[in-house]
Amino acid sequence: MMDASMTATRPLRILYVAAMCRGWYGAYRKLSLERLGHTVIPLDPDRFQNVGNALTRRIYLRLQMGAPVTQMNTAVLELAQQHRVDLVWFDKPLWIRIATLRRLRQMGIATVDYTIDNPFGPRNDPGFGLYIRAIPEYDLHVQQRDVSVQAYLARGARRMVKVQTAFEPTVHFPPPPGWSDRDRTRQVSFIGTPYDDRANFLTSLWREYGLPITISGPSIWKRKLAKDARAALYPRDGELYDAEYREGIWRSRINLSFLTHGNQDEYTHKSFEIAACGGFLLAERCVGHLERFVEDEEAVFFSDRKECAAKICAYLDDEPARQRIAAAGQRRAVASGYDNDTQMRKIFSVVEEILPVVRERLA
Repeated sequence: MMDASMTATRPLRILYVAAMCRGWYGAYRKLSLERLGHTVIPLDPDRFQNVGNALTRRIYLRLQMGAPVTQMNTAVLELAQQHRVDLVWFDKPLWIRIATLRRLRQMGIATVDYTIDNPFGPRNDPGFGLYIRAIPEYDLHVQQRDVSVQAYLARGARRMVKVQTAFEPTVHFPPPPGWSDRDRTRQVSFIGTPYDDRANFLTSLWREYGLPITISGPSIWKRKLAKDARAALYPRDGELYDAEYREGIWRSRINLSFLTHGNQDEYTHKSFEIAACGGFLLAERCVGHLERFVEDEEAVFFSDRKECAAKICAYLDDEPARQRIAAAGQRRAVASGYDNDTQMRKIFSVVEEILPVVRERLA
């Protein structure tokens, strides 16, 4: 893996194959590409992947074959040719066939794969079979963890660049001046999914330590929490997106952030988003977080439930300390480039290196 510089890149025509649903990171990265001056032609895989009933969708996901898969690959090739693109950007391309990637190579079009999940991690997500076989066919893979970089190289990846997950500045920004605990209706807040042992962890903070926890996230929380915990901790069914997500952070005295251990993550999107929103960040202690925030000055960390509970008790009613740390964390997130544009520039400095090689294929 080569260290990419942060130099500016010239505008490109990009076929952008990524989900565009509300609150999704792929849509945020599209905004960044446009801000950086690129022409983006979007193709949402959901128009192919969300056909049929729940059973047929699961079958397509696991087998990566059938009419919708063919239709998606055909659409990629047709749009790439129609718009004379320089690059096809794939966001978690589970359904892209090897033949499609080879045809794009013959057309002199570069291919980039950005997959935030870990196809080799202990979470063992379904649907990665075709993707893993196609790893050697992409011109560039973008990954966020060292263990994934090594796994991809071992499976024949041509080129790797490591970036970190990031916040989207048009969505994740601080509250208006004068915001205080008078505006914070949530005490200790977690906004997200019940991966790993989060349901038990949060239930323990409430049941054993008597802490005022509020959870927002997908309806699967109802299956993960016991009935009494569900009534106490999960007052609203549904996820928070965009402005609602940002305001959920604003309205929380303490915002919790966990690693996704099933993905072998080194840090998490949520930590950078919370910091960028000017929220008080209480995150799981790990090297990735410690490298990016000064502990107890820009963020606060915990290693287990006991320490998490102790940190909550120490800060819950200390508004001046929380305000000071949250403001420092927000400044750090902006100054250190934990935003989409900075991370995308890093990727495209490598894209600029591979484009001449790609175009030589047509010579």
